[in-house]
Amino acid sequence: MPTPAAPPPPTETTDLAALLERQRVRSEVLRREAPAERAARLQRLHQWIIRNRAAVQQALHQDFGKPAVETDVTELYATQAEIRHALKHLKQWMAPKRVSTPLALLGTTSWVQYEPKGVALIMAPWNYPFYLAVGPLVSALAAGNCCVLKPSEMTPAVSRLLAQLVQEVFEPAEVAVVEGGKDVATALLALPFDHIFFTGSPQVGKVVMRAAAEHLTSVTLELGGKSPAIVDASADLRDAAEKLVWGKCVNAGQTCVAPDYLLVHESVQEPLIEEIRGVLGRFYDAAGAGVAASPSFARIVNGHHFQRLAGLLEDAQQRGAAVALGGGVDQSQCFIEPTVLTDVPADSAVMREEIFGPLLPVVPFRTLMEAADFVNARPRPLALYVFARSAEAQRYLLGRVPAGGACLNDTIIHLGQLELPFGGAGNSGIGRAHGHYGFLAFSNEKAVLRQRVGPTGIKLFYPPYTPKVQRVVDLLLKYLG
Repeated sequence: MPTPAAPPPPTETTDLAALLERQRVRSEVLRREAPAERAARLQRLHQWIIRNRAAVQQALHQDFGKPAVETDVTELYATQAEIRHALKHLKQWMAPKRVSTPLALLGTTSWVQYEPKGVALIMAPWNYPFYLAVGPLVSALAAGNCCVLKPSEMTPAVSRLLAQLVQEVFEPAEVAVVEGGKDVATALLALPFDHIFFTGSPQVGKVVMRAAAEHLTSVTLELGGKSPAIVDASADLRDAAEKLVWGKCVNAGQTCVAPDYLLVHESVQEPLIEEIRGVLGRFYDAAGAGVAASPSFARIVNGHHFQRLAGLLEDAQQRGAAVALGGGVDQSQCFIEPTVLTDVPADSAVMREEIFGPLLPVVPFRTLMEAADFVNARPRPLALYVFARSAEAQRYLLGRVPAGGACLNDTIIHLGQLELPFGGAGNSGIGRAHGHYGFLAFSNEKAVLRQRVGPTGIKLFYPPYTPKVQRVVDLLLKYLG
């Protein structure tokens, strides 16, 4: 067990290179570990989180006013579920997988053997700074890797807490936290890691991918984008309103899979907005004191992002958008009120940029084809949300709209299904995470074929290529034809 007196994390480029080398040496030991040894490492992490629940809650509240219940559900439960799932399935995941043998290779035995990639760099974002740091770490450790974890500098309290966690639970040669800003991230990206797992924006994801290309390093890019919610005329509007408000307002909308804009059938637009009005009141303003007084609504992470969101709102209004609900802002609190916008011009910034806040533009449509075409005219989203009781409408939109993932009659919760892969499509990401898919992201799937010693069927095809060899080949091709 490591002692609390471990050296401070490195920040200089030479120190980072030395850290990578130490972890590379250690990774050769981890490569040979049995499932029980990996499980013990995950158990230590699990127990630390249980003991430090209050500290995680406090750090999240300190960084952007996150309610304790939201921290429990979206940061702690999600992380602990990932750990428990890995512990339950780890032995099965690590076991070699036998595959069938084709006729031409009769007599051979083949399997897939899973081995760690080596040393992984995990670059975490600020919006869910605990879960989106520790969740990938769980997958990396389950796969047997050493890891360097780079938290976001925008959430300093959580960054410090992660450094404390790693120092108390892991040996520095196995897991290390490197804190810092853009310069530190750039220095890390210049090093030849074996895998990079990045969560963040598509713009920064391109930077990460270019850096990884210098070393031919594999990447998992969990990016964002404008995830649409489509409300069909057949939807249960009250049910849809509750789920849309929760999905849009949890963490004050600072969620990569939050509904970014709402496509609603023109026949139900007004009644849906009225349902949303009622839900906002029940969720965040039951006492009538305003959403700003609600202890259940988080704040925007910092002044920069507050100004960005306030700018999106102002730009939309200047271009003719109407505020159907909300619209209040308070710079002193970094508070943006949940806001529904209608008559939003297509060229407004709020319709072109990922919002990442509690602003919800509403766009009416007449036909499902029109709705699908609207989404498909833009980069592929990370998530697609369809609200419809009509099975035909569900099938049509699932078949017509490419997306990283989808929910029918709900938002966000597909992330909690650890048997499903999570990831983007095109602009919204590369690779998959969570559960077994996370384990695979940090693993090399080594193909192994074992041939018997002595005469084998494949020798029938060895040179010289006589007429006899040609007849054998002809028979094989005839069989395949």
